[in-house]
Amino acid sequence: MKTAVIERSFETVPTCEELVARAAAMVPGLRARADEIEKARQVPHDVIQMFKDAGFFRIVQPKAFGGWEMNPIVFMRVLGELGRGCCASAWVMMILGVHNWEFGLMDDRAAQDVWGEDNEAIIASSYPPMGELTKVEGGWRLKGRWPTSSGGAHGGWCFIGALEKNEQGIPVDRHALLVKREDYELLDDWDTFGLSGTGSNSLVIKDAFIPEHRAHSMIDYKLDDRGTNYLFPFAMVFYSSVSSVIIGFAQGAIDVFIEQMATRVDNGSGAATRLSPYVKDRLANAVTKVRSCRARMEQMMAHCTEIVERRELVSTDDRIHYMLDMARIGRECEEAVLTIYKCTGARGLFKTNPIQRYLRDVLAAANHITQDADNNAGALGNYLLSGDLPPMLYEKPKLG
Repeated sequence: MKTAVIERSFETVPTCEELVARAAAMVPGLRARADEIEKARQVPHDVIQMFKDAGFFRIVQPKAFGGWEMNPIVFMRVLGELGRGCCASAWVMMILGVHNWEFGLMDDRAAQDVWGEDNEAIIASSYPPMGELTKVEGGWRLKGRWPTSSGGAHGGWCFIGALEKNEQGIPVDRHALLVKREDYELLDDWDTFGLSGTGSNSLVIKDAFIPEHRAHSMIDYKLDDRGTNYLFPFAMVFYSSVSSVIIGFAQGAIDVFIEQMATRVDNGSGAATRLSPYVKDRLANAVTKVRSCRARMEQMMAHCTEIVERRELVSTDDRIHYMLDMARIGRECEEAVLTIYKCTGARGLFKTNPIQRYLRDVLAAANHITQDADNNAGALGNYLLSGDLPPMLYEKPKLG
C-alpha cells in the first residue's frame, strides 16, 4: 500500500563521482583509526555522523523521505572506497546504509513510521530466521534471539528475519520485520578475531507486535509500482553490497602492501624488495583478482539496470548466475590478500602492521552467508542440470 508523502527539499544531489571522492578522502583518517576501532569493538558515533554528513545514508534512501534514490551501484562504489580505510567502519556503513534501500520495497507507512520526524534515523538488522513468528490480527508477534547485528548500537529500529510457517510447521515465506528499539535488547557478545570493530552483537526480543505494514517478504519477487531503483532483487542488492565492501578490504591491503614494498629491503642481501620477481608476480596476481571482482559486479549491475529501467524483473536464470558471481567475490578477495600477505614475512605478524588486520577482516567477511560460494555453486549446478531452485531464496515454495 502506498500512501501520500511530501517530497522534501535538500541540497543539490551530488554525482556518483563526487560521492566516491568524498569516501576516498576519508580513507587516510579511517585507516589511522582502524586499530582504535578494533580495540573498542564498536564503530564510534562520530564516524557514523561523518558518513551521515557526507550523504552516504541518502544514496539509496527513497526521495519521498529525504533520500536521493540513486542506483545501488553508487552505494557499492562508495563502500568499495571506504573499505580501503577501516574495514569495520565500512562494514557497518554497508549494513546500516543498505537498509534505506529496503524501504523502497515496502508500504510507505513503514518509512513514515521511521523517518516521519527524523529522516536521518538509522536502521540495524539481523536477518537469520532464528526466532518464532506468529500471525495475529493486524500483523505479527515475534520473539527469540538473533545473532550478529552489525552496528546495532546505532540503530533506532531493526529489520529482523523470520520464517512464516503453515499449520503443519512447513516454511511458506521468509519475512523481514521492522522492530522498534524499545522492543529488543542488545547483548554484548561480539568478541572475534576479524571484523572485531563492527559491534555485531546479538539481540533478544521477548515478545513484540509488528503491524502488517512493517513487514515484507524477502523472497516474493514480483512487479509492482515501486520505483525503478527498487526493482532489483532483494538478495542481489544485499549480496553485492557485502561483496563491494570486501573488494574495498582487499584493495586496502594492496594499497598498504605497495607502500611497504616500495621502501623495504631484503635483510640478507640489502636489495630493494620491490625488485623481487616473486613480490611483483604476487602483487600483480592479487590486483588482477580484485579488478576482476570489481568488473564482475559492475557488469552485473549494468545489465540489471538495463532490465529494471524497462520496468521488468531480473530473470531467475540471471539471478542464480549472479548470486554465485557475487558470492565468489569473498573467496577471491581473501585469496588476493593471502597472496600478498605471504610476501610480508615476519613483519606481517605484528599487530602494528595494518596488513594483518586487513587479512583477518577479509577472512571474517568472506565467511558471511552472502559469500557462500560452495552452496551457491551447488545451487547453480543443480539448476543447470535439473531446473530446480534452492528453497526459500528465489521464490516462495509451491506446496501441494
